[in-house]
Amino acid sequence: MIKSIRIRAALALVVILVALFYLTPSLAPQLPDFWKKNLPMDKIHLGLDLQGGTHLVLEVDTDKAIAAILHRAAENLKETLMEKKVRFLLLEGKADAATVAFELPDAASRGAFEKVLKDDYPDLEIGSSTVRDGRETLTIRIREKRAEELKKHAVEQSLETIRNRVDQFGVTEPEIIPQGKDRIIVQLPGIKDTERAKKLIGKTALLEFKLLDEEHSVEEALKGNIPEGSVLLYGTHVDRETGRRTQIPYLVKSKTLLTGASLESAKVSIGDRFGEPHVALKFNAQGAQDFERITGENVKKRLAIVLDGVVHSAPVIQERISGGNAQITGSFTMDEARDLAIVLRAGALPAPVTILEERTVGPSLGQDSIDQGLWSTIIGGLLVAVFMVVYYRLSGLVADFALILNIVIIFGALAAFRATLTLPGIAGIVLVIGMAVDANVLIFERVREELRAGKTPRAAIEAGYGKVFLTILDSNVTTLIAALFLFGFGTGPIKGFAVTLTIGILASMFTAIFVTRIIFDYFVWNRRIQTVSV
Repeated sequence: MIKSIRIRAALALVVILVALFYLTPSLAPQLPDFWKKNLPMDKIHLGLDLQGGTHLVLEVDTDKAIAAILHRAAENLKETLMEKKVRFLLLEGKADAATVAFELPDAASRGAFEKVLKDDYPDLEIGSSTVRDGRETLTIRIREKRAEELKKHAVEQSLETIRNRVDQFGVTEPEIIPQGKDRIIVQLPGIKDTERAKKLIGKTALLEFKLLDEEHSVEEALKGNIPEGSVLLYGTHVDRETGRRTQIPYLVKSKTLLTGASLESAKVSIGDRFGEPHVALKFNAQGAQDFERITGENVKKRLAIVLDGVVHSAPVIQERISGGNAQITGSFTMDEARDLAIVLRAGALPAPVTILEERTVGPSLGQDSIDQGLWSTIIGGLLVAVFMVVYYRLSGLVADFALILNIVIIFGALAAFRATLTLPGIAGIVLVIGMAVDANVLIFERVREELRAGKTPRAAIEAGYGKVFLTILDSNVTTLIAALFLFGFGTGPIKGFAVTLTIGILASMFTAIFVTRIIFDYFVWNRRIQTVSV
């Protein structure tokens, strides 16, 4: 039995030392260089409600993502039909429509159209069809199953793009998680410039290179006479002397010659002439070839650089441009140019995102939350500790010692698993303090009953731990199951509560049953005590 006590004591000591090992970076203001280079440096991460910052709930417009994919597929289908000499007319519709309409002149064209659709575009299907004056108008759409897959992918891609942007923005310990089918929760602890962060996250960043339509009049387009295959966009001009901003209309061809998907890098540079920042672009190998071909085929024409539907510049192509370099100029501040470079490097969002909810927590409120949470934990722990000593005497001291170890293990586990401590998480710790001694209360009451029945201390302790173990296990397992469900289906604050509750339950089972039993066994078997102070 003495050997068993030593083995169990060694195991408990290992667990405690590991917890202290991971907790050291959070407790020690300065660590030796050897530790910094070779050992973990992760501190306990504080949540948004404890250190201040911004909480955003974003909604991804997956319907627009599907519409964009459909319209790109329709453009490809148009070229395929022309190659195979199928007669058709592509009817212009809204860019965000869920269907695209084609007009076919006869039954032979309908048959050829269906064959092209079946052979080359399996994700598309015919939605509806109407016949008038011998001409058939039919609509195509993306198959429902495929559309659901694409919507899911759009949310996943949006989440990854936003995470890349936030990482490059320099936010430490952000939390970016999906919620439901089309929502994303973004928590940015410690962020101060909320508006800048919102613009960075919410910008679609769809970069397009389009030719200007110089064959038609912009004035006529402003009157509503926009020619087919063109679109009216606007850019902004800033007067260098007055700072006045004016909108400039551009008549741009609808066809996109190149997109930001071909970018390899984007960085901020300073212009030689006026010292203003601009964004220097570098295309990948394929993009460089396409850009060289586009500029070579359109010398002396104007190429519009369009970002999210806004024309930033429209320079005249003087000659074929090789090397895959371009630049976006405009009246940027340094922060605007830097943020634009970030979103271009991170890639475009596959669909627009809308901010549904925004909460900002100031750092002073966060510090107040920390102080109140710490005091609630300290006061709650002291009250429980005093009660245990008064009511159970020396056995209460053993329970208090286990309680201290329980708290150490909880915080060590938070640091080891890089979990985030939130205000609800502190509430979970306070709850665990009560639950931790609850197991000892059951054990001590059973030991009292056994002692009153005339059993020896050794037999009473054996019966006390043995007979209530299943009861303690049952109550803790049911609470653990509830905590796991809270973690699986809850949002940020609820997850914070579930994390500390889960860790605390496991730690309390270890300290309240395993560690305290070692102490009692030591005094009963090694010191051979004749009475138990309980």
